[in-house]
Amino acid sequence: MATQKQSVSQKRFDEWLPKLVVAPSFILSLIFIYGFIIWNGYLSFSASRMLPNYEWVGIVQYQSLWDNDRWWVALKNLGIFGGLFIGVGTVLGLFLAILLDQKIRAEGALRSIYLYPMALSFIVTGTAWKWILNPSFGLEHLMQSWGFTNFTFDWLVNSDKAIYTVVIAGVWQSSGFVMALFLAGLRGIDDSIIKAAQVDGASLPRIYWRIIIPSLRPVFFSTIMILAHLAIKSFDLVMALTNRGPGYSTDMPASFMYTMAFERGQLGVGAASSTMMLAMLAAIVVPYLYSELRGYKKNG
Repeated sequence: MATQKQSVSQKRFDEWLPKLVVAPSFILSLIFIYGFIIWNGYLSFSASRMLPNYEWVGIVQYQSLWDNDRWWVALKNLGIFGGLFIGVGTVLGLFLAILLDQKIRAEGALRSIYLYPMALSFIVTGTAWKWILNPSFGLEHLMQSWGFTNFTFDWLVNSDKAIYTVVIAGVWQSSGFVMALFLAGLRGIDDSIIKAAQVDGASLPRIYWRIIIPSLRPVFFSTIMILAHLAIKSFDLVMALTNRGPGYSTDMPASFMYTMAFERGQLGVGAASSTMMLAMLAAIVVPYLYSELRGYKKNG
């Protein structure tokens, strides 16, 4: 009888042990993630200025946000940066993955070289590219010192083109990560399908275009979701590379939120902008989660 009670107690302990281990991190996540999301959402409907003010004012802060020309500049920059960052990063990563999938020599070394930028923080990437693209001592100065006196590359100090320098730095850092995702997808494709297509006389480019790339649809979806998430919350890369300038020509929603909340003393507008960023992320993540759950249900 005592042995039976001990076994029951041991079974209950084994059932509750994982829950007890996970409970602290779960509680902390509820407080410091979801709790602060709710708090931020409330501040966006409050009269907060320099400090939190919990007086309810409705959508006044959102009206101020959408009436702010700088917010529209940030959204325009997000569209430019996000579109090019996702598009070029995806195409370049896929191209690199296809090259490495040909079983070339020194594949491991090349893969490490391509992946290395992702190991760097965006602060380091922004600072490095700021040096490279600086007209005074960067690429322009180097080319002119080599005799190409007519060469100019002043995008970093050009308000119309500065956002494209952020794209260059972002793509440089993320393309290796995208390559790794696609390479894993390529290595998961059954070789018998490729061999059968070759027997039927299909060329290698046609095999990739008609068979392999369409089968990578889940990888495309995941890649776009990850890159879109990085684009929406881009802050440190912009601050390190352009510091939102010249002027605020390279402002992004995250840097706009920081400026309003912590530099301009408009905490309510900053909270409203961060809530809009959360809505953008939800618009990306929720359909992805829905499709994943739907796929799980179809597979039983």
